[in-house]
Amino acid sequence: MLGLKLPTDPRWVNIVEKNIEEILTDHAYCEQKAASNAITVIVKHPEYPDLVKAMTEIVQEEMEHFSMVHDKILERGLKLGHERRDPYVGDLIAYMGEHHGGGSKENQLVSRMLVGAMVEARSCERFRILSEQMEDTDLRDFYRSLMESEARHYTTFLGFARKYGPSIDVDKRWNDFLAFEATLMEKYGKGETMHG
Repeated sequence: MLGLKLPTDPRWVNIVEKNIEEILTDHAYCEQKAASNAITVIVKHPEYPDLVKAMTEIVQEEMEHFSMVHDKILERGLKLGHERRDPYVGDLIAYMGEHHGGGSKENQLVSRMLVGAMVEARSCERFRILSEQMEDTDLRDFYRSLMESEARHYTTFLGFARKYGPSIDVDKRWNDFLAFEATLMEKYGKGETMHG
């Protein structure tokens, strides 16, 4: 369903399990950044009421997830560390800027929606892996509970790209983006971060 071309290296879970505090901190900030992205969409595109409504719901859900991850950190006697850079997302944004940057508001909206869709797709795939392969049963259940919302966010972003990009071949752009993302995954999946 997600269309990702290259799965995460299965050894990634072993790396994650060696540093739960790191993955939970990184995950918490991923949720916060996803909320910030949705807020930016609202600010830049207030002319689309359905988009504003959907992004408002995503903001609320992502901040609820941030709170849930923070609770998991506290339950384990761990601490929320400082925000980390997300090189994976940076690479996605750089690709989109290089190949489809600037231009019309329509083009910018489609690009932002496709980056959002890709991040949610990869997060959903990572949550599925964690829910199936982690030894920690509490975290397995936790990631299974979050997986569905990531998949829903992915389809929301992709749907709005198609709806508000009528003059753009969104499916071609998306397929090209999927091919690029697969090349990225050859270097990621080796760190204890949600996308790393």
